[in-house]
Amino acid sequence: MTALHVGPTRLNVECLGDPGRPVVVLVHGLTLNSLAAYYFSVAGELAAAGHRVVMYDQRGHGRSERPRTGYRLQEFTADLLALLDTLGIAGPFFLVGDCFGGAVAMDFAVQYPDRLIGVALIESVLPTRDWAREMGRLLARLAEAARDPRAVGPIEREHGRDAARAAHRSRPLLLDTTLVEDVAASRTREEADWSSLDIPVLALYGGDSPLAPTAPSALERVLPRCRTVTIPGHGHRVLVDARETVGGLLVDWMREGHRRRQGAGTP
Repeated sequence: MTALHVGPTRLNVECLGDPGRPVVVLVHGLTLNSLAAYYFSVAGELAAAGHRVVMYDQRGHGRSERPRTGYRLQEFTADLLALLDTLGIAGPFFLVGDCFGGAVAMDFAVQYPDRLIGVALIESVLPTRDWAREMGRLLARLAEAARDPRAVGPIEREHGRDAARAAHRSRPLLLDTTLVEDVAASRTREEADWSSLDIPVLALYGGDSPLAPTAPSALERVLPRCRTVTIPGHGHRVLVDARETVGGLLVDWMREGHRRRQGAGTP
């Protein structure tokens, strides 16, 4: 692993695969998440399929620096842009985002579509105003549970055991930074801003996920080149719990993306 100063923030970065291969950048979610979610799931399969895999711990997570402030969506996106510039990755490349990482990926995509071959979302939705409001509410509940053990029971009943674990193990991030307030105050866009995004999007969901009933149809309605896949028998942790299925879907989708670019005459 490598510590890189990306702008003012030190980020922990891990790369797999040989330099010079087509690049895929993996962005993880909030609180308990880190690049380990990819390292122990699909990163090895993507590297074996011929990609240069770039993973990093987002600010405040894993082994990256945890500044007290600076957790709005646009600041996570700025970290991604600065990391790409630091590593000399101009594009085109694939971008994969899990949960909150998908929000970062789509915020990047709508600003820099020419740098991308495609975006894959795992258990994620578009970062709209409603998304920021709901994320703020959830993070506030987690912070409440981190502050008061009596609040753990209600949040576990409402959001599951993983939420209770996140509250307990992410106390420094939830209580010692402005994460909760910043995410809720993020700059967002509305669905119409993505309707002209002319890049392929693959969206994966667990069949038992709370997002499965509505998110796939919502994305397909807004994004002109979106394909969604629901993986039965799995919930929000589908990246880890169904790693072989998710890895296979990503490899096939990326192979198809490269074929399309080559067919269009793009090296």
